[in-house]
Amino acid sequence: MVLTGLIGLWLIGGTCPAHAEFTDAETNLRRYVTVPLPVDLSALDETEKKMLPLLADAARAMDAVFWRQSVGDPESLLAVPWNATLRELLTIHYGPWDRMENHRPLIPGIAPKPDGARFYPPNLTREAFETAAREQPELKDPFALVRARADGQLVAVPYHQAFDGFHALAADRLRQAADLTTDETQKRYLNARAEALLTDRYRESDMAWMAMKENRLDIIIGPIETYEDGLMGLKTAHEALILIRDEQAARRLDKQNKRLPLYQTRLPVPDPYRAEKPGAESDLGVYDALMMTGDAAATRPIALNLPNDEQVQLEKGSRRLQLRNAMQAKFDKILLPMARILLEPEHLPQVTFEALFANTLFHEIAHGLGVKKLVNGSGETVNDALREDAWMMEEGKADALALWLGDLDAELARAESGREDDNAVSVGTRCVTEFASLFRSIRFGPASAHARANLIRFNFLAEHGAFTRSDEGRYRVDTERMRAASRELAGLILRLQGDGDLEGVRTLEKRHGTLSATLIADLQRVEAASIPIDVVFKSAL
Repeated sequence: MVLTGLIGLWLIGGTCPAHAEFTDAETNLRRYVTVPLPVDLSALDETEKKMLPLLADAARAMDAVFWRQSVGDPESLLAVPWNATLRELLTIHYGPWDRMENHRPLIPGIAPKPDGARFYPPNLTREAFETAAREQPELKDPFALVRARADGQLVAVPYHQAFDGFHALAADRLRQAADLTTDETQKRYLNARAEALLTDRYRESDMAWMAMKENRLDIIIGPIETYEDGLMGLKTAHEALILIRDEQAARRLDKQNKRLPLYQTRLPVPDPYRAEKPGAESDLGVYDALMMTGDAAATRPIALNLPNDEQVQLEKGSRRLQLRNAMQAKFDKILLPMARILLEPEHLPQVTFEALFANTLFHEIAHGLGVKKLVNGSGETVNDALREDAWMMEEGKADALALWLGDLDAELARAESGREDDNAVSVGTRCVTEFASLFRSIRFGPASAHARANLIRFNFLAEHGAFTRSDEGRYRVDTERMRAASRELAGLILRLQGDGDLEGVRTLEKRHGTLSATLIADLQRVEAASIPIDVVFKSAL
């Protein structure tokens, strides 16, 4: 069975054995459901509509680069006359390895996927890389491939050179779009991003993106996230998202945006771990996605917190983007059907899209809180200190803080108005929906930072009595214990990050990062009910 293989990979610590059982393609494909990205283009003016095909061309160029970062030139793989089912799987996974089963091979006889994908020479070890990087710090550049010369010497190859044709095409289309727009901040961003693709200097364009406040049409494009780099967690993967902003929905989040400094000062940790100040230009937005390519198409996010540049975050803050249509699709197709199987019937009315939206909003806000640099004053960043586990811990922090932030936000709203917010989602509904969401993320398997973080959280909550399970496999949530345990876990993770305590992070995962036999049985019931593991979005462009 598909899930049996996933469980085996969790239990053996995420390695991919050479004798791995191969998944039947038809069975694998049934784990996904394709849904359109419904978008109302009437909000765009004629100029913005003319920009769309140019932005789509640029986005497709990022898709081509991501293929090469993940598997190499896709033509040699896709030129083989596979059957239609396997070909579709290869496209979903961007290569011949199953992303939901720790990169289990989809094709018999193929070698395991290298931890570092195609960012590094395939047999490079962490130790060898770190040794070389001490003498050649450019090897750690997030916007450069690492290659080995004939004599074995490692060299850094900047992305703008390695992928020059694709970068040049994308830059050209962004500049053409910039020539069309009458929004000066958007024009500045598109031109700055085009220049960044040609130079690998992205900070100026990140700053320009942060300055955009009123534009309806947006594009996130370039090398951004580091999830694909399983070796060092350093190298950024290419992606693009074309988005339409819902201005009315965004205005409803103004209060949360203004409260960001208060959130930081109230974090449940000692003063040194909350001393940093969120950037003053942070904002919250609600968007519908028109198109996702590259890393975004492979991971299919429902929300984003960007930019990742820690210096930009310290100076300007970050933007939290809720992808409403993507989120709605995952709620309808996955979360609610799972809840009907796993939760006590009286809990089902508490699994709502509004609660998922609120929890995801506070998750993204949490990414901008806490610490970016160690509290010891060394200047070392959390990402550098925690290395390949940095993003797993960052996701864990945001997950654990989300419920606490929802409680704090309600408290601040009461203090401001003297009464309860009629539009606020109840704490019980937020807790139950968040608990149901744990199972959805854990199914992504040990290759996913989100899944690892949520498995730790599930077991931490179990240890603290935050839920019970009946003999029939139905869960009941104890709201108060879940809130208390989430607060405790958030504080623990914030301290691990602030201290740069890599050993502590690994101890936490060793203690709480294993699937129990009971959880295995419950995930098997979900699998047997043919509930998709994820959605595949059909582009609106």
